[in-house]
Amino acid sequence: MYKVTPNPPYASNAASSDAKLQAAAQRAIEHHLPPSDNTTPVDQPTGNLFLVSPNIDTETLLANASENLASANQMAATLAFDLDESQRSIALGIQQLIELSALLVDRAQEQVAPAA
Repeated sequence: MYKVTPNPPYASNAASSDAKLQAAAQRAIEHHLPPSDNTTPVDQPTGNLFLVSPNIDTETLLANASENLASANQMAATLAFDLDESQRSIALGIQQLIELSALLVDRAQEQVAPAA
């Protein structure tokens, strides 16, 4: 069967819709990702696989570290119940180190941002 319309159909106002689309996209980007005040590029280390943003405040870093340690603590405690006696002791030792590290982070967080 013969198609009367070309595939894809020609748009007479393609340039104007593209300009409108580009303007809308630019406004959305500027709204959600405002330009930073610091226009100088930051030198990024090249050998790191993971990088913590240098713009994050200490309280946020400590709060996230505390949550990560709490998750690791729970995982180690859960794993310890599935292991035999000798391996359970190792897992519980790891869990204790995690718990002690969490206490240190919590204390540092109290010093940075004391509770009201």
